[in-house]
Amino acid sequence: MLDPSLLRKDIESVRARLARRGFDLDVVAFEALEAQRKSLQTATESLQARRNALSKQIGQLKAKGEDTSAVMAEVAGIGGEIATVATRNEEVQQTFSQMLMSLPNLPADRVPEGRDETANVEQRRWAPGGGTEPPALGFEPRDHVDVGAALGLDFETGAKLSGARFSVLRGPAARLHRALAQFMLDVHTGEHGYVECYTPYIVNADSLRGTGQLPKFEQDLFATHKGGQEGDGDPLYLIPTSEVPLTNFVRGEIVPAESLPLRLTAHTPCFRSEAGSYGRDTRGMIRQHQFDKVEMVQIVEPSRSDEALEQMVGHAEKILQRLELPYRVMLLCAGDMGFGARTTYDLEVWLPGQAAYREISSVSNCGDFQARRMQARFRSPKGKPEFLHTLNGSGLAVGRTLVAMLENHQQPDGSIAIPAALRPWLGGVERLGR
Repeated sequence: MLDPSLLRKDIESVRARLARRGFDLDVVAFEALEAQRKSLQTATESLQARRNALSKQIGQLKAKGEDTSAVMAEVAGIGGEIATVATRNEEVQQTFSQMLMSLPNLPADRVPEGRDETANVEQRRWAPGGGTEPPALGFEPRDHVDVGAALGLDFETGAKLSGARFSVLRGPAARLHRALAQFMLDVHTGEHGYVECYTPYIVNADSLRGTGQLPKFEQDLFATHKGGQEGDGDPLYLIPTSEVPLTNFVRGEIVPAESLPLRLTAHTPCFRSEAGSYGRDTRGMIRQHQFDKVEMVQIVEPSRSDEALEQMVGHAEKILQRLELPYRVMLLCAGDMGFGARTTYDLEVWLPGQAAYREISSVSNCGDFQARRMQARFRSPKGKPEFLHTLNGSGLAVGRTLVAMLENHQQPDGSIAIPAALRPWLGGVERLGR
């Protein structure tokens, strides 16, 4: 959520910065709400001053033994007026809050201009052997669907069990998937300083509002039955990413400064309805309703967030390098960033079966955007509570890493060569498959 004072002090600047994202801020509606708020505030103060003056007058009349009934009747009437104004003020505040919750984050100054992925700016590339271009396989590459079929990648059973965009993994494919997740967790906890967490896979609406999925992206979520033992209350939701529970650890908290930064990681399934994406990536595992991800979250002091962003990108890169997967790092333009991000890097892995780079990790600095929604703060050295900065990123998407492994490490005989760094998580085997 944006700082309301920014809108009140310089709404034109906010409008211009949001326009970089392709978002049209309704300045007229905001200013109309502000006018109503100020008018109601003035009316409330005027009524309260009048009531105080009359109450003082009642005391004076009583001291003189005079009749106070008329003045008391007027005080009672003013009380009713104040209640009416308070109700109207609450309605205006609610409308203002809904407007604030609908506004995306302001892009950082260094974010490139642009409306879509074509304007993203490449930062660097990496490939095994120290080069920048993906090495040739020496034979015609197959995509992960064809390579994975013999290794236990099964889309037909997934569709039978749950419908389109679900898959089943058996045997070697399932083993590789598990090994990748464990490898990622062990690197992040053992080398990068993250604390491994196990979180609920179902969260309440407050958690999703805190990280920005609600109210704007409700159509992309899977809602479950009503909460509560008797089935009543607000709906609960399957998590779209463990960013949601991990970041909400600090919701409503004042975190001691000495405990910062918080580095949290979790391996969880993620559930997304992918509303509006029908027809895209229908073949294979790229866009699934259920997929696994190892998430990285950092919660830091504001002065550290840009540094933490670069650090987290490096953490995700390290996984790709250890797995010997070619990739490139892209700085997203303003129009291609997620709702809550102020700066985002995408890591795109090379997929020879598609002859294209595809996103495998997105790492974002949200600034204080999520912290304001969550009321998550820390106590500064001056003793004053200040909003935290939150960051999140994939370290990595496990299913897409499996896809990249199948395509980049495929052998002519259909087997998969296992990079040396991953072998300890697979019992030392050098190949999976034939």
